Amino acid sequence: MATIKKLLVANRGEIALRVMRTAREMGIQTVAVYSEADREALHVRYADESVCIGAAASSESYLRGDKIIEVCKTLNVDAIHPGYGFLSENAKFSQMVKDAGILFVGPSAHSIEIMGDKLSAKRAAAKYNIPMVPGTPDAVTDRTEAKKIASDIGYPVLIKASAGGGGKGMRIVENEEEFDEQMERAVSEAISAFGDGAVFVEKYVASPRHVEIQVLGDKHGNIIHLFERECSVQRRHQKVVEEAPSSCLTPEIRQAMGQCAVDVARSCGYYGAGTVEFIVDDKLNFYFLEMNTRLQVEHPVTEMITGVDLVRQMIYIAEGRPLEIKQEDLKINGHAMEIRVYAEDPTNNFLPDVGTLQTYVRPQGNGVRVDDGFEQGMAIPIYYDPMIAKLISYASTREEAIEKMIRAIDEYQISGVQTTLDFCRFVMEHDAFRSGNFDTHFVKYYFTPEVLRKSVNSEEAQIAAALVGYLLHQAQQSNQAAAVNTAVVKSNWKTKRANWK
Repeated sequence: MATIKKLLVANRGEIALRVMRTAREMGIQTVAVYSEADREALHVRYADESVCIGAAASSESYLRGDKIIEVCKTLNVDAIHPGYGFLSENAKFSQMVKDAGILFVGPSAHSIEIMGDKLSAKRAAAKYNIPMVPGTPDAVTDRTEAKKIASDIGYPVLIKASAGGGGKGMRIVENEEEFDEQMERAVSEAISAFGDGAVFVEKYVASPRHVEIQVLGDKHGNIIHLFERECSVQRRHQKVVEEAPSSCLTPEIRQAMGQCAVDVARSCGYYGAGTVEFIVDDKLNFYFLEMNTRLQVEHPVTEMITGVDLVRQMIYIAEGRPLEIKQEDLKINGHAMEIRVYAEDPTNNFLPDVGTLQTYVRPQGNGVRVDDGFEQGMAIPIYYDPMIAKLISYASTREEAIEKMIRAIDEYQISGVQTTLDFCRFVMEHDAFRSGNFDTHFVKYYFTPEVLRKSVNSEEAQIAAALVGYLLHQAQQSNQAAAVNTAVVKSNWKTKRANWK
């Protein structure tokens, strides 16, 4: 069994800081790598050692696996934690790290490769009879054949890039007439985004919920799940609000999904932290979607309801330790909410709105956690994902967690850039969300930019009214004071005249 004494975090921002903090608690030294754009970043200052590895563009810095391994050799680094994004799900990088004699705090290259392709992931999971959405078992290249399969499945169908993610290379096809055009778009997007035009066709679930299961596996074949996260509030197929546990699952469905997630992980010999994603239809039938072979952005909500530090467990697993947590040891305690605070303008189709944080004050208090990588006066770089922070609330019930989140949002002070804070407050207050009766179409069904504009205009009107009231009050006080002063002056003048006489 290995012992990690020095850990390099091959990432940036809030996830780099989050990993480093656990490493410091474990007595492990940390190394930060950074681009020229991140020279003043918080993770660079926090680490015990920091090395610039290239220009601002991620292709010249955070995606340069060769440079990262070179830094490891120079500084005698024992292990690399990839965080999420960048090289975290790159099988080639995982193998390069292993070949260099360095521990990779994550799964094997074999597991990443199998689960990194949706088709091979489905083939692996099929050995354990995991529920699947009806669709093609293999990549489709012949358009005529694909159209026939779509007709057999029944419209609407979904065309998805085999190597896809984040909504890229994904097209909903409502009928046969638009199939050719949508397939052409899906293939084109897939080639552009992933260099791979392979797509597959599956039945489109009209009102899906996006529910995922957190798993942990060690190198000795032990695998457990840490319950679910509800991730249905999304924009552009990317999550904005997450919570744990889900409001829609029964204990029986939770147990069944958990077992399926464990089996999916077992199907590829998985170790480390991973997430098995499912879609759940309006009748609570669930279907395997994909597996993310890394730590998720939304992992804090799982940590809050289980009390398990997932990064600590990842480090233990990389060292070769067997899991000390048994499935029967785990239970759900309370409820956690997470919102992603992006530098985006929700009133302008959630487009990035990068700039300088002129004001940046974090919310605090009981049950509030902020994972971020910025402070006041820092600029949001244009080169990377525009996420500023993750805001997490925790309470004994879902209702309390929502109210605590609203309070935290109200206390979060950010100026200089547009953010998703107001949008997330809108979600927290919406009847559909509060009732738990919502799906991945929440934004489509309930949100329009006018909702926030009206709110802003209302707030501005209230502020203006308060200001007018204040000024009138001040003027009234001033007039009264002037009258008193005049009376005093007159009285004094009369007194003085009397004295002069």
